[in-house]
Amino acid sequence: MNGPGKSDSPIVPKKHPNKGCEEQSAEGAEGRGLAKGNPDQQTRDRTQCRADLQQALIRIRQAATKDRKQRFTALWHHICDVNRLREQYGKINPNAAPGVDGETWHQYRENLESNLEDLSDRLKRGAYQAKPVGRAWIPKPDGRQRPIGVTALEDKIVQRAAVAVLQEVYEVEFKGFSYGFRPKRGAHNALDALSVGIWKMDVEWVLDADIRGFFDAINHEWLLKFIEHRIADKRVLRHIKKWLKAGVLEDGRLEQVEEGTPQGSSISPLLANIYLHYAFDLWADQWRRQQARGNVIIVRYADDFVVGFQYREDGERFLRELHDRLRKFNLELHGEKTRLIEFGRHAPENRKRRGERKPETFDFLGFTHICGKTVRGAFTVIRRPISKRMRAKLKEIKGKLQRRMHDPLPEVGQWLGTVMRGWYGYFAVPYADEVLLSFRRCVVVIWRHALVRRSQRGRVSRVRMRIIADRWLPQPRILHPHPWKRMRVTP
Repeated sequence: MNGPGKSDSPIVPKKHPNKGCEEQSAEGAEGRGLAKGNPDQQTRDRTQCRADLQQALIRIRQAATKDRKQRFTALWHHICDVNRLREQYGKINPNAAPGVDGETWHQYRENLESNLEDLSDRLKRGAYQAKPVGRAWIPKPDGRQRPIGVTALEDKIVQRAAVAVLQEVYEVEFKGFSYGFRPKRGAHNALDALSVGIWKMDVEWVLDADIRGFFDAINHEWLLKFIEHRIADKRVLRHIKKWLKAGVLEDGRLEQVEEGTPQGSSISPLLANIYLHYAFDLWADQWRRQQARGNVIIVRYADDFVVGFQYREDGERFLRELHDRLRKFNLELHGEKTRLIEFGRHAPENRKRRGERKPETFDFLGFTHICGKTVRGAFTVIRRPISKRMRAKLKEIKGKLQRRMHDPLPEVGQWLGTVMRGWYGYFAVPYADEVLLSFRRCVVVIWRHALVRRSQRGRVSRVRMRIIADRWLPQPRILHPHPWKRMRVTP
């Protein structure tokens, strides 16, 4: 018992009395030993700091909720606080691509405290300078390429800190039908809201709209005017201007930008939501309350939104006035992706009565929406993965399997299982069973073809391939509940 074995703490700390002499005190007691591996002071400090940071955000939201017209004049000290910068640094992906300065997450960590102290000091003194955004290109499902901004590490830290603070102000302002890039709201919340709205609100016409090149068309002057409705802290506004005017660096050439925000930067989603809140959300909400004759539902996710109408006349008038509204703020609807279609509970019968084909479908957030029926014959909105995106994913898997053709089978199987589970995690919604099974069958065929090509004598029978697939590839199953079972959504 008293041998030289390992112990959590060789010395048992004492709880000192708070009354002068220990012999006359009733509070003196023996303390507990420290748990092995847990630092004494550091853990308590960090826990307390997190609590203080959270309390500060709560106070900001309470003030924003109490007075909807209040303009905040002192927010910068919350952003440049070294503890908040440290918190946001810890939330950055360590394996993210470095910005134009080439500094990685791991390099910054070597002198983390001194780097954060220096960054905080520069922010307080006004000596901080935003770096240009590197530009990268990623393929889109339609074959085109989308520009993505790669932000420098320190800019990521400061922008994320600014988002954490400003979000508390604007979460009070944003409308319930706005779902993109907001805490505790995701794509499936928007999809559920749309399905429930069409099913419950007697919607018969749907406007599927998309803004052309939205992130590149944001007008800086209008954006700053919108922000000034609630933010009066000049230091916050000055740094937002720095990020907007930092420029884009591509192939060693610096390009100055007069409008737009780079997709991929940490603050860009919040700025985009603020811009559309004033340019679209407030106007659309007022329009449906004051000018619409029938029911109107709105669901917006970033620059992609769907508006449902009970009457066709409302939809046509809304679309005409929407063009004028967006043009005022330097925005334009995408002609090929914006259309008003008959879609709803009575659309199949009405079109059949007129001798027309089945109702058209529309795409939203990766799913094709179809007028369908349940097994009991009731109307429902059927969602299935967009066929183009499914083919693009299979093509991507085929290309990677060709490059990994000679890798060990367990390694490839584990990787492929992870890819499929991620795909199921988003697309495994009710009524998508057939598409999920088809996706798995296609993956098995592609993998078998890659295994056969490993050598001239490669032979993989169907029975053998079935055993391999059952070992590594997950069977599809529905992971998301029916939309009406998630009644937290707001149509």
